[in-house]
Amino acid sequence: MGIYSFTGICLSCKKLFSFHPNKVPSLNGQPICKECVDKVNPIRIQKGLPPITYEPDAYKPALDEDEDRIDWKE
Repeated sequence: MGIYSFTGICLSCKKLFSFHPNKVPSLNGQPICKECVDKVNPIRIQKGLPPITYEPDAYKPALDEDEDRIDWKE
């Protein structure tokens, strides 16, 4: 048993952050950090667009036994 976490650069703010690869919000495969998602959601709602959602564990390390595989195409 082990844990894993991916590290990448936010599409929006270019900050380095950790995330779960199958659960993090992304655009064209580029991950978006929690701070940027939380910052843009009020603007999206004000414009009548749906908020960007993410699972509670999208930005946390995961146990390797939680998933059978990582879907690299998501």
